[in-house]
Amino acid sequence: MKKCLIVDDSKVIRKVACHMLETLDFSVAEAEDGSQALEHVQGESPDIVLLDWNMPVMDGMEFLHALRELKLATQPKVIFCTTENDVGQIRRAMDAGADEYIMKPFDRETLKGKIELVESGSDCGQPA
Repeated sequence: MKKCLIVDDSKVIRKVACHMLETLDFSVAEAEDGSQALEHVQGESPDIVLLDWNMPVMDGMEFLHALRELKLATQPKVIFCTTENDVGQIRRAMDAGADEYIMKPFDRETLKGKIELVESGSDCGQPA
């Protein structure tokens, strides 16, 4: 079973995303901020990270930079999941190492499509 780490400071968003991912046959773990997420990936690297941008302690961009510097056997695919819709922000995230980008709110089919894109190696980088 593939593993996904949901990183978001909103318990509601984590719960909704968790349910969607479980229906897509993912084993799901959660983190409230980038710091918790970084600890998690050092212990058990997920296949995919669904990452919020704005969080306390360590935001999504800080986490992404730290993640890409880790010497992991396999780097997880990162899907930024946020309300940021500025094209410059999206480009910044992609340049920092995000694999895809999804806009909140999102539904199961949109999430499934983004996961399929990152798993296939396609790099659209287009907001959903």
